[in-house]
Amino acid sequence: MWEGLGLQVFLMCLGAVLCSAVAASAPLEHSHRRRLSLHRHRERTGKEGQVLHRSKRGWVWNQFFVIEEYTGPDPVLVGRLHSDVDAGDGNCKYILSGEGAGTIFVIDDKTGNIHATKTLDREEQAQYTLTAQAVDRATNKPLEPPSEFIVKVQDINDNPPEFLHGPYYARVPEMSNVGTSVMQVTATDADDPTYGNSARLVYSILQGQPYFSVEPQTGIIRTALPNMDREARQEYDVVIQAKDMGGHMGGLSGTTEVKITLTDVNDNPPKFPQSVYSMSVSEDKVSGEEVGRLKAKDPDLGENGLVSYRFIEGDGMTVFEITTDTDTREGVIKLRKPVDFETKRAYTLRVEASNTHVDPRFIAWGPYKDTATVKVMVEDADEPPAFLATSYSFEVEENAHDGTVVGRVHAKDTDVANNPVRYMIPRYTDVEQFFSVGPEDGIIKTTRPLDRETLPWHNISVSATEIGGHHQDTKVRVNIKVKDMNDNAPEFATQNEILVCENASPGKLIETVSAVDKDEMAHRQYFHFSIAPEAVNNHNFSLKDNRDSTASIYVTRRGFSRMTQDVYFLPIEINDNGIPPMSSTNTLTIRVCSCDSKDTILSCNVEPYILPAGLSTGALIAILACIVILLAIVVLFVALRRQKKEPLIVFEEEDIRENIITYDDEGGGEEDTEAFDIATLQNPDGANGFLPRKDIKPELQYPMRPGGHPVANTVDVDDFIKTRINDADSDPTAPPYDSIQIYGYEGRGSIAGSLSSLESVTTDSDLDYDYLQSWGPRFKKLADLYGTKDSKER
Repeated sequence: MWEGLGLQVFLMCLGAVLCSAVAASAPLEHSHRRRLSLHRHRERTGKEGQVLHRSKRGWVWNQFFVIEEYTGPDPVLVGRLHSDVDAGDGNCKYILSGEGAGTIFVIDDKTGNIHATKTLDREEQAQYTLTAQAVDRATNKPLEPPSEFIVKVQDINDNPPEFLHGPYYARVPEMSNVGTSVMQVTATDADDPTYGNSARLVYSILQGQPYFSVEPQTGIIRTALPNMDREARQEYDVVIQAKDMGGHMGGLSGTTEVKITLTDVNDNPPKFPQSVYSMSVSEDKVSGEEVGRLKAKDPDLGENGLVSYRFIEGDGMTVFEITTDTDTREGVIKLRKPVDFETKRAYTLRVEASNTHVDPRFIAWGPYKDTATVKVMVEDADEPPAFLATSYSFEVEENAHDGTVVGRVHAKDTDVANNPVRYMIPRYTDVEQFFSVGPEDGIIKTTRPLDRETLPWHNISVSATEIGGHHQDTKVRVNIKVKDMNDNAPEFATQNEILVCENASPGKLIETVSAVDKDEMAHRQYFHFSIAPEAVNNHNFSLKDNRDSTASIYVTRRGFSRMTQDVYFLPIEINDNGIPPMSSTNTLTIRVCSCDSKDTILSCNVEPYILPAGLSTGALIAILACIVILLAIVVLFVALRRQKKEPLIVFEEEDIRENIITYDDEGGGEEDTEAFDIATLQNPDGANGFLPRKDIKPELQYPMRPGGHPVANTVDVDDFIKTRINDADSDPTAPPYDSIQIYGYEGRGSIAGSLSSLESVTTDSDLDYDYLQSWGPRFKKLADLYGTKDSKER
């Protein structure tokens, strides 16, 4: 692809050298002319005086060109710049700036010569914009305004054509005419299309002939042969070449692959592989079962290869049917109705296979169909018995006694042997065994009375089995309807309460009641309503039969009161007028309610009338809240009082009998130190888990009460205790301060006698307790307690 490139580069380099020489001489010539024109202009100014003139650019230069891909040993001279202000004394300095200045392009600051130091590629950058300026070498001040110029890179044929989107895939219908467009391929060339023939492309086909061709200028691929058959060959690999330089020698080229696929058209008719097909079917096959299959071959694809089948003639067109299996494209022959070996043993059918879709372009190549003959042989089979009817329907009276005949079914053996048949009812169709069937005669009977309201229909099956042979059986459906008898009394349709206002006026309709009956209602049969005989004389409500199976309930008096009676019960008798007639008594519940003036029910409860009149629910809640608050205040007050009081328990020797503790078990005497807790005797309140408070003292101190001395033995203990209780209740200093004192005493009749000092003689005289010394060691403690005191007092 790169042939002739060296020669072309050599010629371009030679042209660049010539252009550089011309460019080097041109500035001198232009500079000379410019200086002349500038000189004449100055003479006219001196003769005619000062003249205004526009400022002109002081640069002498041309648009520069440089060839790309130059690989010479020396930098390429691009051009030369010269200013009128340059006197040639070296004071003028040339400066170059812009794209690639200093890296790609350098300038001689004395002569103004510009050189390219690197190889340029036009495909990377086609031109460079540079700026040149003349400045004073000593001060670097501009001598002239900067001027801009362009360096263009001249193109050479250094890029081959490329197919950017290859490889390509195309489809074209088979049997297409010559010249049918397949697709267009396009190549690109990075070279300059405006300069020479470097980007002028020509297309050609390298592989794929003689089937396809390509247009040289456009790259359009077309068919080159007629009647290309997909069934013979489906895919073609084509190679396309694109060459620049107009296809001439020395041009560069590129190739791409195109895979062309022929698409299918309906150009082939279906064809049966054989002309006659033989099949067989057993007579015991049922409708819809498959008999056999046949297939007509069509090499076309998709919908072009779809085949439909149909019978066009034969003696079995009403017995058999044919359908198409869309997956396998086969014709499936099925039974339309059962066959009978004893009636007909063979059938002949003519089958046609045709294409579903026909292409009108190829219709002349038809016909697109084929035919074949199908012979079907019927095979003999041992068939089950057949019932004379496909199903049976019978009726039986409700509540009929067991053994009642419902009906009869009949089946027979259709085979030549004509074997006898046995009947039975499959249990799964009559789980509760309401019916039985005669095994030989097929007579169906009831086994118990039937209730229509429980089950109005019985759907059972009866099977008939051939006796002998293969014991095949067949089943038939038997539908048994239970005829209704009037054996159920009517009742209310709903059991809801009826509400009546307290202020209801006499004659007001309060409710319309209806009834239902589980039995079937005859034509023009209706329910009759009446008040039960035991309630005929009630003065509260009345009933009117509407003769449409409803009744209206009316109020007969005024002045109902929930406080007096809130619920009334009205017994109503309902008769269904059937044969035989059935009746029942149903109780209607009527509740009295409170209503407003518009008869709107406000309340049907009795409870609100028990509350005080005039108090609403909010008021009651407020009262209860106040009571709770007062109780809380009282409890708090009592608690504060108890904190301020200190319990004062006075144990005086004179009143020690007030603190006697009674217990039922006999102690062990003074030797028993574990029989009781002495602390309990000293503080009797501690025995009950209550300890009196000692941090609060009574506000008042009372002197000793008179009569605190022992009284005579004749005083009754009951009177004594009551007196002491009364004294304790009135004495704030007596502990406990917030409860009464309870004294237990031993009643009269004790064999041992009383040990309590409560029964002692309560006189001012001293008591003698010396007799306690003679009671033994068990009473020694008591004798020491009282005897010692007496002796001391004496």
